[in-house]
Amino acid sequence: MRISRASALVPLFILAGCQPSDAPQTDAGPPPGSDFEGTAFEFEEVVPGVYHARGTGALSVGSHGAVIVNEDDVLLVESHISPAAAYAVVEEIEALTGKPVRYVVNTHYHFDHAHGNQIYPDDVHVIGHEVTREMLESGASLGRSYELFVGRLPDQIAVMEGRIEGLQRAVDEAEDEAARAEAAELLAAFESRLAYTRNYAAGQDALVPKGPNTTLSQRMTLFRGDREIRILFFGRGHTGGDVVVHLPQERVIVTGDLLLPGLPYMGDGYLAEWVETLEHVKALDFDWVLPGHGDPFQGKERITYQQDYMRDLQARAAGFHAQGMSYEEAAAQIDMTDHAEHYPQIRFPGVPAVAVQRVFELLDDSLPSTPPTM
Repeated sequence: MRISRASALVPLFILAGCQPSDAPQTDAGPPPGSDFEGTAFEFEEVVPGVYHARGTGALSVGSHGAVIVNEDDVLLVESHISPAAAYAVVEEIEALTGKPVRYVVNTHYHFDHAHGNQIYPDDVHVIGHEVTREMLESGASLGRSYELFVGRLPDQIAVMEGRIEGLQRAVDEAEDEAARAEAAELLAAFESRLAYTRNYAAGQDALVPKGPNTTLSQRMTLFRGDREIRILFFGRGHTGGDVVVHLPQERVIVTGDLLLPGLPYMGDGYLAEWVETLEHVKALDFDWVLPGHGDPFQGKERITYQQDYMRDLQARAAGFHAQGMSYEEAAAQIDMTDHAEHYPQIRFPGVPAVAVQRVFELLDDSLPSTPPTM
């Protein structure tokens, strides 16, 4: 892995703070969880030199990211879900471009976007908001949201192992060739899925969350050759420290999970403030949005759709909260089907309980405490 050894930052507004890292060096070879065949990522060139990076399914990578190819180097947006995923994207993009990675931006602290940070040597600038560093360094990225999505891996592996035992018996005891072939096909599919999941778990076992080594509070600008790269914080939204990467000349923004083509996860969000933060995003000049999940899209209509949904969800959740209802009961009753035109995944009443739990926590001023520093 050829990661750069020298660079200079040009902040416009806030001087970044850097601290040394004890992260493993990338020339030690692929991290645990790197057992896969083929390529881990596909790269769609949205405008010249700017790619959307998406997982192929060969390796669990978590979020989508972006690759900005400059005159002499590369900036990556997101380090993905594990050291293995971060290593894979660097290997593959350097093979594609022949240029070293010098910068990485964490749009926020969530595990699927920032848990690959530990692979980068000290002289690669891993950039993020001050809150993102605080949450990663404190261990908060291993909190409720991580447990919700990753904590069940051991149980999932155990279930698959049991299913494979049953399918092996079905193969061994099949009374005819057709039944044996059908069971063998299912067995092969489950064995492949189990290998994938075990590899994913191995990548998580090797994880040591690391915060950005370069932080901003409001904005930072990099000048790489003739390319201007703005890193902007407009306020709290999906988390307390979401940043947007803006390429003004190319008219592209990279939004992490602050703005998606579908509904974002809201379990760590600030819905009332998120609406206003998106208003600032809407004021930027751009044609393309490269999101943290889903495909790239054009236009600003989806910002309004998301704002409208969040206003209504906040109001409806607050109404049930005022009635003394539990968040679980409220989540089951909240009806957002009037937004189904723009979010076709909404087919019946009910919303994710964790989103309503978050609204209730903010109304009660009872946010989860941050874990002690690791």
